[in-house]
Amino acid sequence: MPIQNSPYNGFATLLTSSGHHVSPAELHGLLLGRSCAGAGFDAEEWLADAHLLLETEPDDKVRQALIGLQAMVKSELTGDDMTVVLLLPGDDEPLAARTAAMAQWCQGFLSGFARVGGQSLSDDARDVLQDLAAIAQVHDALDESEDGESDYMEVMEYLRVAPLLLFTEFNQKSDAEDEAKPSLH
Repeated sequence: MPIQNSPYNGFATLLTSSGHHVSPAELHGLLLGRSCAGAGFDAEEWLADAHLLLETEPDDKVRQALIGLQAMVKSELTGDDMTVVLLLPGDDEPLAARTAAMAQWCQGFLSGFARVGGQSLSDDARDVLQDLAAIAQVHDALDESEDGESDYMEVMEYLRVAPLLLFTEFNQKSDAEDEAKPSLH
């Protein structure tokens, strides 16, 4: 039986009850993609991008959830732990549902990354983005078996690391620029 109070299910319920038929996975992917591509962490810019995916103006509860999600992502990407927690269904959900959400997450990530655009890609970054595009196509390719679960877990581990690689690459310039600015002390 699915855990009803998981972060994914709670966010899905909030979105659905507010009239937004978008998966939390796709929204989280969109946020991480744009953040990794160098969009920064301005809440209003994030809300504008989310609004495009939601197709209607989010109500106050959804706005607050989106701002909270962005704060979490900022903490993960800029913190010392170097850990990204993906907003996906829990392990108690059927593998097909988890795989579909993983594909939605990848689609969202690629969309968010492309919205920022304009940067030249290293070979590593190009490979990661191509991998994400391939994962976005898997949908229900994994079968309910031990091998399917193992394959899913391997892909999940990759998806936890891929954003960190891209964030590091596309956000070095802003760090270097910050260091080059004279201190007011």
